[in-house]
Amino acid sequence: MTESTLDGKVFRDAMGCFATGVTIITSVGRKKELIGLTANSFSSVSLDPPLVLFSLGRSSQSWWSFLSTQYFAVNVLSDTQKDLSSRFAKSGEDKWSGVEYGIWDTGCPILPGALATFECEYRYTHDGGDHVIFVGEVLRLQHNPTRSPLLFYQGRYAALSGAQ
Repeated sequence: MTESTLDGKVFRDAMGCFATGVTIITSVGRKKELIGLTANSFSSVSLDPPLVLFSLGRSSQSWWSFLSTQYFAVNVLSDTQKDLSSRFAKSGEDKWSGVEYGIWDTGCPILPGALATFECEYRYTHDGGDHVIFVGEVLRLQHNPTRSPLLFYQGRYAALSGAQ
């Protein structure tokens, strides 16, 4: 066990001990451009109404685009979608080139093969320090629990290690 003074790197390393799923958050910008980024800061908030949240760093090139949209979709990735996760984790290149996707009612890109997809309408944003917390109401969803999730643990991808 490691105990140390609190600084950014130590805090990040400690938070890395919490295994998370991996998502790609998608939307459509004001100029109809496709927006997408990899995020592991996703959580349910409420069952009634059905609310979810994700947080996005203010330093992200996409955060202003997400602030200017009305809808977003959360695509929860399966363990076969590691390459897609890595692609959408990078900035500055055309992430959408050659990527297959569908469109639901709001126009947000929906990625096939995801474990679950939530199409949401923005409800609130909150200040979260160097991040903005986006809360949305789920309008439509689909899920396929027969596949295994893509996980992130201690700064790298991980897998489930056996049946429960």
